[in-house]
Amino acid sequence: MALEKKFVKEAIRNRDVEEFLANQFAKAGYSHCEIQRTPLSIRITVYAHKPGLIIGRGGKNIDLIIQTLKEKFGFENPQLDVQEVKVPDLDPYIISKWIASAIERGINYKRVAHLALERVMDAGAVGVAIRISGKIGGDMARTEKFSAGYLKYSGEPAETDVKTAYAQANVKLGTVGIQVRILTEPPKELELLKKIEKLSEKIEEVEEKGVEEVGDNKEKTD
Repeated sequence: MALEKKFVKEAIRNRDVEEFLANQFAKAGYSHCEIQRTPLSIRITVYAHKPGLIIGRGGKNIDLIIQTLKEKFGFENPQLDVQEVKVPDLDPYIISKWIASAIERGINYKRVAHLALERVMDAGAVGVAIRISGKIGGDMARTEKFSAGYLKYSGEPAETDVKTAYAQANVKLGTVGIQVRILTEPPKELELLKKIEKLSEKIEEVEEKGVEEVGDNKEKTD
């Protein structure tokens, strides 16, 4: 039981660290963080669109954050690493936070969802799915789903290839939950399907040409 309590305590602390970093680096295009334990330290990797705003001049911000992690969250010897998110519109963490922020500003959730779909697909995604749940557009809670492109919902590709993120929007009627799922690399089965479709189109073209040639020869004979 003591081990279970330890895992629960660590999970709660990790969630608090995530919220702290998200608020601290919102202007830097913060995506998410990964916390890993090593034999000598705790490694915290922060992903953001503008890592320079997190690092600061001469790494000044890094030193301040490390000190805060020690004092506020009780981390011993934390090591902070900052990684750049090169294409933010393909990052479900950034997109989900953007949707939440737009809903909190009063923008219609349907408009926000369709704009998000357009942004993600224009960035080169294979597929994207957005789910918004809560009191949206009325007093009754409900769930609305939006999608574009090709996306796997079950099986190994859905677990390994599809990136999923969650965010919350706090509005007058309560909390609105947002889930964003993005597939950036086409699975092998999709590539195979495209090859089959292209092959089928070529076969149809050959057959049509064959029929036309037979017809022309018949007219000449007559």
